[in-house]
Amino acid sequence: MPTSGAPVPVSSSPVPTSGAPVPASSASVPTSGAPVAHVEPSFGPASPSFGADEHVSRETPSQDEEDPPLAMEALRAVQILNPSGEITMPRPDHPRVLCVANQKGGVGKTTTTVNLAVALALHGNRVLVVDLDPQGNASTGLNVPHHAGVPDVYDCLIDNVPLSEVAQPVEGIPNLFCVPATIDLAGAEIELVSVVARESRLARAITAHPEKFDYVFIDCPPSLGLLTVNALCAAQEVLIPIQCEYYALEGLNQLINNINLVRQHLNPTLDVSTILLTMYDRRTRLADAVEQDVRNHFGSKVLNAVIPRNVRVSEAPSYGQSVMTYDPGSRGATSYFEAALEIAMRGVNTGGTA
Repeated sequence: MPTSGAPVPVSSSPVPTSGAPVPASSASVPTSGAPVAHVEPSFGPASPSFGADEHVSRETPSQDEEDPPLAMEALRAVQILNPSGEITMPRPDHPRVLCVANQKGGVGKTTTTVNLAVALALHGNRVLVVDLDPQGNASTGLNVPHHAGVPDVYDCLIDNVPLSEVAQPVEGIPNLFCVPATIDLAGAEIELVSVVARESRLARAITAHPEKFDYVFIDCPPSLGLLTVNALCAAQEVLIPIQCEYYALEGLNQLINNINLVRQHLNPTLDVSTILLTMYDRRTRLADAVEQDVRNHFGSKVLNAVIPRNVRVSEAPSYGQSVMTYDPGSRGATSYFEAALEIAMRGVNTGGTA
């Protein structure tokens, strides 16, 4: 019967449709074979438009939503790990000392410090991380020993031990060094009270270091005590991570007021140069509202790169790694990579910081 023959073309009609996606997916497959040709140029289009005044809430990166996940992940991993060493981020003309501060806990200060430092070190910069938090989380994230008895930043602040005798190289990351913090640092707040020039002890230790670094990141404790004041006096720039939640905004005015006091009386060159939005959850309206408020208030100081909530970022410290090496293809690693690149580009555009 004719009806029995009709299903043949009908059933065969889906075949071309199943073949249609093949050219679409194969069109993007060459990206997996083109990392060598396209890794370095990708800094241009992949990086944010630093001069653009963007107020669109987003989660970086946004370009990979229509691309094959495995191909994009492999490309991101090559960019971030930079095994050949051919990709370099711009180096500043002068050493940049950045204090990562926010008196609220749990906003991502240590995570930001560790991942930005690793990203810059993997791409040609000499970086020093000073762990100024008695909890020693930055030391943990970089897998640097910080148990009792290990020479640490406490010895530099209280006993004037040179920073060069305390700094340790970070295993597996060239050009990255860390000054660890042990539990001894918990008593430094009290001991510094009676010390001469107590606010500038860390600044003198960093200045006296024989080697010059491109970046010095100081990871502050979640307080506004003497340790944080030492960090603010030693730095030229303040990087403030802000969690995309309402409570994170409450203490921000107090932090800015304290920074202004340090600028007026102790360190006139201090400047809030960078605001980084962390733990961004694009599923919530609150995150978008916080982002808009921060961008409206701080303007161009806010990085275009936004750090999303990402489980890989939280898992990495338990393995003694940054997310950059733990899972370089993850969204968290890519976002911190974008943030590090933007910080490096801003430093070049402004001529570095003296």
